[in-house]
Amino acid sequence: MKDDPVHPLRDSHQDREAVTRYPDTPQTRSPTYALAFADPDFLCREELRPVRLQLELLKPEMLMNEAGVDSTVVLFGGARIPEPGKKDTARTQTLADLSRYYDEAREFARLMTERSLASGGRKDIIVTGGGPGVMEAGNRGAEEAGGRSIGLNIVLPHEQAPNPYVTPALCFNFHYFAIRKMHFLTRASAICIFPGGFGTLDETFEALTLIQTGRMARVPFLLFGRAFWEKIINWEALAEAGTISAEDLTLFRFVETAQEAIDAIDTWEGKGERRGQIPGR
Repeated sequence: MKDDPVHPLRDSHQDREAVTRYPDTPQTRSPTYALAFADPDFLCREELRPVRLQLELLKPEMLMNEAGVDSTVVLFGGARIPEPGKKDTARTQTLADLSRYYDEAREFARLMTERSLASGGRKDIIVTGGGPGVMEAGNRGAEEAGGRSIGLNIVLPHEQAPNPYVTPALCFNFHYFAIRKMHFLTRASAICIFPGGFGTLDETFEALTLIQTGRMARVPFLLFGRAFWEKIINWEALAEAGTISAEDLTLFRFVETAQEAIDAIDTWEGKGERRGQIPGR
């Protein structure tokens, strides 16, 4: 973290330390006496939600800027997809069959990280949700290539620790799903979706909607596993019904392997363009 800027005013670190040395009296023990910024109970009040939203937006943004993260390659996918050697832990036969995508995510992240390192290691850094399954595979592949990767965890009702392959200095934890998803996309140079559940579907359709509506520039958008995705979503039916346009089906592409995904990224048409953008603006 960068040092705080030099200024003539006493800083908040000094005051936070100073109050720990004050005499212990009924007045200093009162919750009202605590410094507002150092009072967890106060910061967690309902009325302080706008402040917490702002803090959750700022902290990862500032620290990723300081870490030199210029752009990212996003990996979304199921937490329940096992490593192929651990198929026996899968809840269903389908999950066991999908385990090959663990290896594809791992290999894709390794190859992308090697390319990133060759150009200075600031661009196309792998970012995942920081959990198990496909997320673990992505962070693992980046580590095997000798590079950094980001984990954007979320506090869930069931215990979930970050996977051990996330770069510790780029491991973040969120309370708000919306802010977390914003951080996934603000630096995205490509988005790769592996088979998954509700969370993966949520992330997929939010990103597609942002691109469809011109709220986000076009980036390579890859769905790993055509058979899986066409089984759970009837894409053509959406276009035939008119609820999306036929052109919207060109916003994404199906791939099966890590190398196929890299080839698609390298040949992606319309990269950086924005739907509905006025020429010259």
